[in-house]
Amino acid sequence: MMSDIYLKFSQMFDGFLMETCVDSVESAINAERGGAGRIELCSNLLEGGTTPSTGLLQIVKENVKIPVYVMIRPRGGDFLYSDWEVEVMKKDIDQMKRHGADGLVFGALTEDGRVDSELCMELMATSRPLPVTFHRAFDMVHDPAVALEVLVSLGFERILTSGCDSSALEGLPVIKRLVEQAKGRIIIMPGGGITERNLQRILEGSGAQEFHCSARSSKDSTMKYRNANVRMGGSLCVPEYEIKVADVVKVRTLNAIAKNTL
Repeated sequence: MMSDIYLKFSQMFDGFLMETCVDSVESAINAERGGAGRIELCSNLLEGGTTPSTGLLQIVKENVKIPVYVMIRPRGGDFLYSDWEVEVMKKDIDQMKRHGADGLVFGALTEDGRVDSELCMELMATSRPLPVTFHRAFDMVHDPAVALEVLVSLGFERILTSGCDSSALEGLPVIKRLVEQAKGRIIIMPGGGITERNLQRILEGSGAQEFHCSARSSKDSTMKYRNANVRMGGSLCVPEYEIKVADVVKVRTLNAIAKNTL
């Protein structure tokens, strides 16, 4: 009981919160052990995250106590969705709510790079009463300042962003402006390429109270027989016998850096 109290305290000190994106039960457990305050649960992190299975959500929820926000994204690629994809998203939202999601993560854009307010409003209605994060579709918008105001009006809890650049470090000036513009009406959460080497600079330079990272390391597969001639992926050559998992030590290190910074 005392260890649970200590864990919750260490995850929420001074309003700081670290969110870790994970795609497996092992990574979720490691994230919590390392001190993450929230999990973003996805599949297919190679494509930036897609909707995970309800089976993965259920087993993760059985093994961690921290909140689990579930990605709702029917495919990789852009954020302009067909009617069929919208129906899939709504069904997935219903399923994730039914199986214990603590929050949801999604985003949608129009063809001209604006927040799809109409679709987001529909998805928000389906999501109630769960809180929702607008994901890095935000980094593809035409005008981030305008998009922020739209998302505030729609009732999103937070925005995950790299500052509309290749990484949160590169997008730091934009992130800082967004934090200042938000004025506490919506949480601005930097994410994208955050590591032990740049976290302090990002937190100090942005004024953000939350941040998002994967904190992953590679581990070797335990397979003894290996067929080097076959790959299960497509054109992207991901190592077949290498598994990426959240690293407890990396999560703890990032937490320590943030604690010292804030």
